[in-house]
Amino acid sequence: MIGHLDHLVLTTSNEAACIDFYTHVLGMRLESFVGGTPPVTRQAFKFGNQKINLHIKGKEFEPKAHFPTPGSLDLCFIASIPLDSVIEKLNANNWPIVEGPVMRTGATQKIKSIYVRDPDLNLIEISELAQ
Repeated sequence: MIGHLDHLVLTTSNEAACIDFYTHVLGMRLESFVGGTPPVTRQAFKFGNQKINLHIKGKEFEPKAHFPTPGSLDLCFIASIPLDSVIEKLNANNWPIVEGPVMRTGATQKIKSIYVRDPDLNLIEISELAQ
């Protein structure tokens, strides 16, 4: 019945820091679009064929999660570049790695992962498919 994930919603308590992390550090594109109830201009981070819609704590759009909470996400992304290059980029941006590289089990196969925290302390796993 379900084919794939289209988007998810991230709630932040610090819009500027969140945008900087996902665009500058992780390289996602910031997009503005009109949506929600009532329709208003919104923002999203685009990457590949997916996006992360952005909600600002206390200014969420309807409908929303029952308890939209900054720092409650645990996300895993498959990198489009080698994991060593991701580590170099994080180091160049003085972004601390919490753990890794370590081997994990991904959705389709084994993955090699590192973990960081975004400005809201969400756990972000960045991985490459294992050989």
